[in-house]
Amino acid sequence: MGSEVHEKIMLPQSAALVLVDIQNDFCPGGALAVPEGDEIVEVVNRLAPVFDFVAATRDWHPENHISFKEQGGVWPPHCVQGSKGAELHPALDPSGIDLLVRKGYAPDRDTFEGLQSVAEIGDSLDEILKSRGVDSIYVAGLATDYCVKATVLDALKKGFRVFAVTDAMRAVNLQPGDDARALEEMSAAGAHLVTSQQVLTAAGKFEASRLKP
Repeated sequence: MGSEVHEKIMLPQSAALVLVDIQNDFCPGGALAVPEGDEIVEVVNRLAPVFDFVAATRDWHPENHISFKEQGGVWPPHCVQGSKGAELHPALDPSGIDLLVRKGYAPDRDTFEGLQSVAEIGDSLDEILKSRGVDSIYVAGLATDYCVKATVLDALKKGFRVFAVTDAMRAVNLQPGDDARALEEMSAAGAHLVTSQQVLTAAGKFEASRLKP
């Protein structure tokens, strides 16, 4: 699939990188830790400089959020507004992030889809990307079988060409194999499954072609 991906890749002006919920509470030691979730940070830090625009989503829940067990939900309290757990992982290079958006901030509504996240200006990430002429997005983050999958599927419905960077995500895997099933669902819906090395290689070829006289 590598050569096919290199032909399809669109960098940098018409593509953006979307980082989904790489937050302390979703990494080892956090309230809702994804196994090996912190291992994607190094990969993401290598990817971010390739893109002209990088957006990072984060859960930003009030203390009484509907998804919490105390409110009848299924999850322990996590990513509570203003808490350390809601902060981006400290090893994630902030200089590579152009926009930080939030989701799940209303007490009575849970949002898995990253493109529905909202910036301080009030616009959704979907609206911001389209206003910048972005037609392709590369998605990485946590977790493969929840918010990453939801973001990929939602972006496809919204008309974006979507690339899921498989080594820059990790899954919860409440049921064994949830990660593989999530990737299969993304692919079946039209997403391109790629590795970070394929992206970096293709980006290198793009930059080389721009430098040719």
